[in-house]
Amino acid sequence: MVNKKETGKKSRGEKRGILGYLAGVKEEFGKVVWPTKDELSSSTLVVFAVCAFFALGFWLVDTGFLALLRKVLGITLS
Repeated sequence: MVNKKETGKKSRGEKRGILGYLAGVKEEFGKVVWPTKDELSSSTLVVFAVCAFFALGFWLVDTGFLALLRKVLGITLS
């Protein structure tokens, strides 16, 4: 393995300062595998469906607890 001190060269990610940071960011963005339009659309649909499912579930639980409180304690919440 070559010692970095011997070569005197640094890779883009090893430069110091803000320019080195930005060079590293650019290098990492090149490694990203971006989703296709179809993958993005289907993932977005799944996220919306799961959010709607949980919202409905929380609403049902909340309504059930409210009905239970009204029945047990005889209170009304406006």
